[in-house]
Amino acid sequence: MGRDQTFEALLAEHGAMLRRIASAYEADRERRRELEQDILLAVWRALPRHRAEAPLRHFIARVAHNRAITHVAREAAEPRRQPLDEAAPSDAPTPHETAETRDLHDQLGRAVRALPLSLRQPALLTLEGFTPAEIADMLGLNANAVSIRLTRAKAALREALDPALPEKVRP
Repeated sequence: MGRDQTFEALLAEHGAMLRRIASAYEADRERRRELEQDILLAVWRALPRHRAEAPLRHFIARVAHNRAITHVAREAAEPRRQPLDEAAPSDAPTPHETAETRDLHDQLGRAVRALPLSLRQPALLTLEGFTPAEIADMLGLNANAVSIRLTRAKAALREALDPALPEKVRP
């Protein structure tokens, strides 16, 4: 009996076991078929190394399990794949939102640059996250003077960023 006939006989006798091993390691139908093919190829290649010390069934099962473990390790290392659902919400801003944000930042930058220096410094430092007390220390002013300048800077920025709103409607 030739090697092909021997392999066909082996598949007839142990094919169901090999499919069960593959299904125990892979739930996805397409990937399971690929794993089954990988197992069959591994068994085909390993058969010449089989020694009669262990039953053929044990040898084939060990080869199948080893191939399945390699498959699982390779799948775990790859990024998860799933179909893209166009309707799925995304946390990422849309291109339109990104453009609007960039435009607002540009407008704010121009408005801050247009402030007089005495208002620009505390406004910039506030935008960088500094507190009025910290700004007072940096600029050599008292905290009250910084608060007054910040109030004036905010009013000027509101006016520059949204001049269409009447004064009474502005927050």
